[in-house]
Amino acid sequence: MSQTTSGPPSGPTPEERTDARRAGIEATRRRSAELFVDLRDETASAASRDAARDALVHLHLPLVEHCARRFRNRGEPFEDLVQVGTIGLIKSVDRFDTDRGVEFSTYATPTIIGEIKRYFRDKGWAIRVPRRLQELRMQIGATSAELTQSLGRSPTPRELAEAIGCTVEEIVEGIESSNAYSTLSLDASDDSDDGAASMLDAIGSEDAGLEHVEIRESIKPLLDKLDAREKKILLLRFFKNMTQSQIAEEIGVSQMHVSRLLNRTLEQLRTSLEEAD
Repeated sequence: MSQTTSGPPSGPTPEERTDARRAGIEATRRRSAELFVDLRDETASAASRDAARDALVHLHLPLVEHCARRFRNRGEPFEDLVQVGTIGLIKSVDRFDTDRGVEFSTYATPTIIGEIKRYFRDKGWAIRVPRRLQELRMQIGATSAELTQSLGRSPTPRELAEAIGCTVEEIVEGIESSNAYSTLSLDASDDSDDGAASMLDAIGSEDAGLEHVEIRESIKPLLDKLDAREKKILLLRFFKNMTQSQIAEEIGVSQMHVSRLLNRTLEQLRTSLEEAD
């Protein structure tokens, strides 16, 4: 009797992984709702409520790790960032109002990130930032968390400005000040698994055509003064890279005539530019 051999079992398909991830999110959402009921049950014992609180924190630790990964290239150990982010998670658990109809993860994320950013502020700023911006950043973080829960979404800069009592420009300045928490060497890698090169290698090179932009902009009004045929010859020669012979065939004149027209037009442009200077 012949025997058939089969290869190793294949892994889950992308669709199966997506379904599994959605199922996990839904299970976390349901379990979180149950635990918040236990936590807010005033008739329950203190031990029971403490157990629910601890379970909620443990259930959402992956969210803290996800937030902490955004800051892993800023010179602080990932484990320390997770510990700091967990403080924000605990604060979110204690402050969360289940009657608002907002997902807990939506409410907790700004608080977790705010706690991590506050940690960097306390560790010291790589670039000196005015005290008013440091304080404004703290206000933005706290107000953003409150508005996220009341609005059911992240607030806009204008909504933050109205709630805090400042201008939209000040809100933007306060948010941008987070870039001064720490600097990063251009020789540092991005810590990716594929061993990517340094950040310096990711910076684009200077476009060689930039130096010609000013010249082109200066010539534009002069080109508008040329007649249609002269303008077409310049276009065909310098923008479509056609030879004088090809241009002559295109417009129906001799190559010698094209040469004379081209030289005369360039001389006119050169004189006009010199007079403008």
